[in-house]
Amino acid sequence: MAATATMATSGSARKRLLKEEDMTKVEFETSEEVDVTPTFDTMGLREDLLRGIYAYGFEKPSAIQQRAIKQIIKGRDVIAQSQSGTGKTATFSISVLQCLDIQVRETQALILAPTRELAVQIQKGLLALGDYMNVQCHACIGGTNVGEDIRKLDYGQHVVAGTPGRVFDMIRRRSLRTRAIKMLVLDEADEMLNKGFKEQIYDVYRYLPPATQVVLISATLPHEILEMTNKFMTDPIRILVKRDELTLEGIKQFFVAVEREEWKFDTLCDLYDTLTITQAVIFCNTKRKVDWLTEKMREANFTVSSMHGDMPQKERESIMKEFRSGASRVLISTDVWARGLDVPQVSLIINYDLPNNRELYIHRCVLPSLAHTLDPRVCDCLLTPIF
Repeated sequence: MAATATMATSGSARKRLLKEEDMTKVEFETSEEVDVTPTFDTMGLREDLLRGIYAYGFEKPSAIQQRAIKQIIKGRDVIAQSQSGTGKTATFSISVLQCLDIQVRETQALILAPTRELAVQIQKGLLALGDYMNVQCHACIGGTNVGEDIRKLDYGQHVVAGTPGRVFDMIRRRSLRTRAIKMLVLDEADEMLNKGFKEQIYDVYRYLPPATQVVLISATLPHEILEMTNKFMTDPIRILVKRDELTLEGIKQFFVAVEREEWKFDTLCDLYDTLTITQAVIFCNTKRKVDWLTEKMREANFTVSSMHGDMPQKERESIMKEFRSGASRVLISTDVWARGLDVPQVSLIINYDLPNNRELYIHRCVLPSLAHTLDPRVCDCLLTPIF
């Protein structure tokens, strides 16, 4: 196949640019034209997609799905904010699948995510929801074989999910053709900004057709993100949950007051011995602490696995596969695991270190599986005094 990647027109000629405005003075609320569609059957979705939705285990759309899916399908630019675990990923995945022309074996939707694990999770979710559609979806992520990316893209993919760096690399190599792309999704946009991907997102966007629909999904919407969206969204529909409404409803939360840092480990061992755990995730703030705690737990004859961002991609994938299968019951990790990863069997989250901000605490304690399950989950924090 001939590979072409032409940079779209920029500057004043570009139709999608809006007037600059001071976004810090704008009060954001859900747009008035947003209505609620209470069931998947009344969303006007294709039959083969509906089969995939119900086969995946969904019964009723979540609040964000009831409001956002129809707006995205209509072709509107959408800014959607909803707390973690409410089905944001399924919201854009269902919308993307509905808008595909399966007969055209070219990339029609591009999804950017902040981490490799989340990009792979998105790919797997899309393939599962689109199981009856014969959809082709590839995860374009760093740390993997470039030749394999090129081969898969050359074969033809309806949807590409990936991290900004590798996606842009594939566009520059003319392996990822952008001429048929009609939708760009930015998932966990706040985290992409935190990781310094802002310029790479702009780089990718410049290669997309001028009329590309943009969908931004995020748990939090700091004004820096809203200023960024002002540059490439046209009259976006806003579906927002106010900051004060971001809660952990349905999660049982406990804290254990530990007088000294060095006493935390014994407390953790006591919890481990006392509780009945299906699977658990223990969060630490640093890679060094993950390595230290993993070694201490193993020395105490506990079977645990661990993961952080310094590990090679193949090793991280192997650890996640083992954990998802249930072969490993306890995973010790940094916040690389905290966003968007779905393991329904996890019944306990332990914050060995308290996270640095409220939003990260929410991400740690809520997993996407809560979007369509009523399974109880416990979030436990080991707290030391702060003087």
